[in-house]
Amino acid sequence: MIEVNDIKTGMTLIIEGGIYQVVDFLHVKPGKGSAFMKTKLKNLRTGGTVERTFNTNVKFEKANIEKSNVQYLYNTGDTYNFMNMETYEQLELTTDQLGDDKNYLIENMTVMVSFFQGELLGVILPDKIEMTVVSTEPAVKGNTTNNATKDATVETGMNVRVPLFIEQGEKIIISTADGKYVSRA
Repeated sequence: MIEVNDIKTGMTLIIEGGIYQVVDFLHVKPGKGSAFMKTKLKNLRTGGTVERTFNTNVKFEKANIEKSNVQYLYNTGDTYNFMNMETYEQLELTTDQLGDDKNYLIENMTVMVSFFQGELLGVILPDKIEMTVVSTEPAVKGNTTNNATKDATVETGMNVRVPLFIEQGEKIIISTADGKYVSRA
């Protein structure tokens, strides 16, 4: 059991039957009344985030999350297929389980998957991914305002705002945290 005061960012906990990862926390000690902990938690089953406040006397059970390296193979409609790199076992995830992470999956890419007591929770992407720009409009001459950007579509079909100098066929680095352009590859 883990006390509220021992919570750290990145920790996984079982709260009311749900599996949550601590995204952020703040210990609050008001001048009047008892101390409490404000937390921002990510539900590992649904991908949604919630903000919760807990008294300092609450205890939680730690969730032991197992991780495995897998290779993304292909998708058929709403099903995405992966292969475990050690056992060669194939896994399937649906579009609902992946959420927005599906926009970053490139065939033959290696990612991590997380499990809780045999239940497949989802994929863990690298912080940054290299992708190829498949289409973008040409830069307009004379458009030199600060940080001018344009739309570009990458190989997975995702749209990204990129600087005007990026052209079709170029490789760029994209952040998986927010889906934004980072730099040229």
